[in-house]
Amino acid sequence: MNIPFKGFFACRPAVDDLPEMATFLLNDQGMIVAWSVEAGRLLGYSEVEVTGRHASELWPEAFPDACGAPAGPSAATSPLSRCMTVVSRPGCSPDVALLAAPCPLEEGTLILALPARLLAAEEDRALLDAVFTRSPISMAVYDTQLRLMRINAALARSHGISEAHVLGRRIAEVLPEVDTAAIEDRLRQVIATGLPISNVSGQVEPSAGSGSNRPENAFTIPLLSPEGRLIGVTDVITSVTDSYYRAGEGSAALRGATACIGATLDVTRTAEELADLLVPSFADVVVIDLVEGVLQGEEPQHAGTDGIPLRLAASKAHQQALVTAIQLMSDRHRFPPDTPQGRTLTDGQAKLVDVLDPQAGWIRASPDSRLHALLQCGAHSLILAPLHAMGASLGLVHLYRAGGTDPFQPHDLALARKVVTHAALSVEKARRFIGEHAALVTLHESMLPRLVPDQSAVQVSHHYRPARRSAGISGEWFDVIPLSGLRVALVVGGVPGAGFRAAASVGQICATVRTLAQLDLSPDELLARLDDMVPRLVERESIGRPFRQGAGSAAFAEALVGATCLYVVYDPISRQCVMASAGHPPPAIAEPIGPVWFPGVPTHGPLGLGEPVFEAFELELAEGSTLALYTERLLRAWHADRALAEQLRAILADGSRPLDASSRMVADAIAPHLSAEDGLALLFARTRSFDTGHVATWDVALDRSAVSDIRSLALRQLDLWGLEHLAFSTELIVSELVTNGIRYGQEPIRLRLIHDRALTCEVSDASSTSPHIRRAATTDEGGRGLFLVAQLSHRWGTRYTTTGKTIWAEQLTNPENDDLHSHRAQSRGI
Repeated sequence: MNIPFKGFFACRPAVDDLPEMATFLLNDQGMIVAWSVEAGRLLGYSEVEVTGRHASELWPEAFPDACGAPAGPSAATSPLSRCMTVVSRPGCSPDVALLAAPCPLEEGTLILALPARLLAAEEDRALLDAVFTRSPISMAVYDTQLRLMRINAALARSHGISEAHVLGRRIAEVLPEVDTAAIEDRLRQVIATGLPISNVSGQVEPSAGSGSNRPENAFTIPLLSPEGRLIGVTDVITSVTDSYYRAGEGSAALRGATACIGATLDVTRTAEELADLLVPSFADVVVIDLVEGVLQGEEPQHAGTDGIPLRLAASKAHQQALVTAIQLMSDRHRFPPDTPQGRTLTDGQAKLVDVLDPQAGWIRASPDSRLHALLQCGAHSLILAPLHAMGASLGLVHLYRAGGTDPFQPHDLALARKVVTHAALSVEKARRFIGEHAALVTLHESMLPRLVPDQSAVQVSHHYRPARRSAGISGEWFDVIPLSGLRVALVVGGVPGAGFRAAASVGQICATVRTLAQLDLSPDELLARLDDMVPRLVERESIGRPFRQGAGSAAFAEALVGATCLYVVYDPISRQCVMASAGHPPPAIAEPIGPVWFPGVPTHGPLGLGEPVFEAFELELAEGSTLALYTERLLRAWHADRALAEQLRAILADGSRPLDASSRMVADAIAPHLSAEDGLALLFARTRSFDTGHVATWDVALDRSAVSDIRSLALRQLDLWGLEHLAFSTELIVSELVTNGIRYGQEPIRLRLIHDRALTCEVSDASSTSPHIRRAATTDEGGRGLFLVAQLSHRWGTRYTTTGKTIWAEQLTNPENDDLHSHRAQSRGI
């Protein structure tokens, strides 16, 4: 993990003639994350030049690999081991020796740099003298009885004590203000194990006049004789400056980013989590803009001549004045490419503006009203960090410091870059999730009726709520299918599984049901046909596919096995309702008078399991009755919660409430009881009774001479209904259908005319013989009857009943369509 720091030990030797020494810090990847002033003088590089670079780039002879492992012997095991000598920049100090030591924090390596000449003669003694006597880092040596044997000048200065005063005494006698019990426990552990201990933190009381409490870190090293005998321990104590303390906070912030950002797969929430993480621990104000469309899961737009359109996703401030300022911000912005914001979005590189000068040209010309408002509230430092992932800019994070807070430094830029980069990956993941979820919902909803077809049988309201998770797009579906004779089919069902597979299966079963419905089959027969088709679909999808274990490799048609379906047909003329079920719960029925009840529809298994027969259930409904068709999840919640069941009964029983309001109230009531993988489909229908004044019925004698009389009765009825413009086509249709009934049918024969949005002509007889349309040759004397009917009608067909069959033909009642039918007839030579 890379640990950015605001600074490190800016300490100097107390005596001017001491050799210059310096420190800098590497993270576990070998990148320089802290750089002291002394290191700049000794090695010739500024903090800006080296921060964030690999040590191997600057000194490949000392750091041969990218992880920054020192090249010296025992570098990985020794608590203080030598690296190779490196060459500083021309014009700076002579060759410099680098020594590596464990970092006082959890991760990284502390590098001590000193002139190489100290290692030339009596190397080990000079090294010990340089490191201990002249080091700006506090050090103390204890014997095995935990008595102080020696302290260096840095420790004496930091605590206001002298070496002569402490020799031979225990630490508790010398520094009573320090947690001496913890220190001695640490020393005993090193003496007992012979292993060093690092990264021990504590608070130290100040010496007289030195200021406030200061945090310190210590690491303890066993001290061995030349023979390898343990003779004591050495404590190395580093004062943690404010910059160093911020570094620890920065490391914690990065770990926090990994833990708490992006768990919800929600773009807006991810942005809010990032803002919560950075304010107030890192910045005083955070404003997060996302590229237009990212919130909806769309691909991010590319920059145009006037910049990328952005939309405010999250903002946070911890001071009241700053909170007020960001509350007045516009939620849409566009930064031209030549502004720092525009360049950050384009090149994907974070930028630091350590001093915000209100008089700077780019600030005065900036279109960002937020920047000007925050400047007035004391903002003085800015970091712009792009939300850049997968080669695209998703947005921009604006980080401000204001008031008395220290300005941002280069190491802050490194931390911001890392945290925002992690957040960008989470935003991209959430964006893709939203996009995939939207695609699934769109695919699923495309299978469902967006608009209920015009029909007079029932008033319909439907409500669909997809599952909240992408893989949870479940297979709920419903449909409303107008049938001949003003009847309507109400269908609801469910497909097992989730995701694209379920959505594709819904498409197949919906198309199949609509096709079978056009055959005017009874509900039980339709389900039998559907049940027989499911294994055929699975077999077709499986041909040529090798079998592989796992749901993802199976043909999607297999999801149809186990699907449920409830098919209901309502006739507004007779008010008869017929229904059959394949593993689906029955509808709830609320009649105008009486309680809500569930009809006893015969129970059958789901589709594709080889059910031998399906049974229909028939009942008569009063006008204004409500049929509530639903998915199985509603029924489970109904039975599990008695209070919810009573609430739903009350909603359904109120026939005075608009049907749309009732369906929405039921959906809202059931929503809290659904899991993230559960969808909900509701189909409500309120029955109507068709006006008998728009229906005319005549019995037809089994005699060809009766055709002219029936034709006259039909024309007279058209006059009463004001449909004289349909007289010619209706006369031909009635003649052909009645003639066919007399010639090929069986008594009783009946003609029925229905006047609604269309004029329907029906001829019923007791024969089950199926008529077939054909094209007659020019020399044929007959065979043109059904051909004429097909040409003159809007649509026509045959349906079978328990007593025979009915041939029907519909004509549009709009007079404008009369010319159309005449033209079609003339073009066919009729």
